[in-house]
Amino acid sequence: MIRPILIGAVAGMRSMLPLAAISYAARQRKPPRDRALLRLLGQPLTGTSLLALAVGELLGDKWRAAPDRISAAGLAARITTGALAGAALAAPDERRSAAMVGAGAAVMASYVSFALRVGAMNRFGRVRTGLAEDALALAATLYLVNRAK
Repeated sequence: MIRPILIGAVAGMRSMLPLAAISYAARQRKPPRDRALLRLLGQPLTGTSLLALAVGELLGDKWRAAPDRISAAGLAARITTGALAGAALAAPDERRSAAMVGAGAAVMASYVSFALRVGAMNRFGRVRTGLAEDALALAATLYLVNRAK
């Protein structure tokens, strides 16, 4: 159950990145028949859309006008993607609980990473801290997705 928690935490930092990576991995490997969510995420149109959203989020995060991740809309997106990513990486009999812990981890990570980012921005600036957070989120996501069965 650790993988759904960790991928949910990544969704708290970058909401679309985990789903885009899971989608890419699902296109590379043929998901089992009992994994409908992975089959959906592995569809070419779904993958292209998620990739575009993830890239847009990575770019938009550096703008001053970008909404805070702890706004209502930001948290709603992170709860949704944390739940979906957690369920996608879980064993079939653990999907519901994985979705719940993924969503919970996304909320917690949203607040923690927001506080850390605000503190770091005062010292290092918006773009550098955003790029560092992007690198951390990407590395964690790739590790988690590549370790998934």
